Amino acid sequence: MVWAILSGIEGNLAAYKAVLQDIQQQRVSVEELYILGDLIGPRAESEALVQFVRQQRSLPPQICLGWWEEQLFNLHALRHDPDALALKEKYGTEAIEQLWNAVSRDTTNWLRGLDFGFFELDCLLIHGSTLGCDDELTPNTDPLTLLDRLLRTDANSLFCGRSGLAFQYQLSEAQVTSTVETLDTMQNHSTPQQHSLKPRQIVGVGNVGRISGHASYTLYNPNTGTIQFQQVPYRELRSPVSTSRGKGFA
Repeated sequence: MVWAILSGIEGNLAAYKAVLQDIQQQRVSVEELYILGDLIGPRAESEALVQFVRQQRSLPPQICLGWWEEQLFNLHALRHDPDALALKEKYGTEAIEQLWNAVSRDTTNWLRGLDFGFFELDCLLIHGSTLGCDDELTPNTDPLTLLDRLLRTDANSLFCGRSGLAFQYQLSEAQVTSTVETLDTMQNHSTPQQHSLKPRQIVGVGNVGRISGHASYTLYNPNTGTIQFQQVPYRELRSPVSTSRGKGFA
């Protein structure tokens, strides 16, 4: 049994089709396909991509929410940031208009039904972490922070896609000592508790659509624990984003 784990298609239909072709050419049959968020992006193909995915009969993907989906919900006043300040700060006002024009309201409603993440066997598959889609984990993230993200759901392997990087970060078996401090100054020293930690790992699954002509994703065998990072070159045909839907997103 092998899983193909993707993230960050970002509306890039050509990149997604190239990855599907690469999956079909694998020597070992891929039985599960996961897309860990950012299915859409500020691209004209986003609408066509979603329709393609929804009609996919061979190896239909399991899809969870990502950062771009959250930004789209903000634009439709379906989240806590209707002014899309996070999107504006990161990509500018042009990206707001592009995202609004790229995805219809019907598709937005369909995206709202996606899961936040998946827990399969001993694996958490999610865009960022349980803290949110914007939680970006990388090999440079503090080890205690990475351990915290794993312990929150008691997962041995956390697969994430927010950073767009392909990496495997392993936390070896260890002993952790913890104490509890209270507001009571007379009783703020609890007995230290010892916790045994088994080996765990965080895996960045790469990014399909962000880098023009270059897609990356991950193959994982849950029976053996084998991880294989795939690099897929492709030819991108990009069309301009339509502006026919106007600017009434606020």
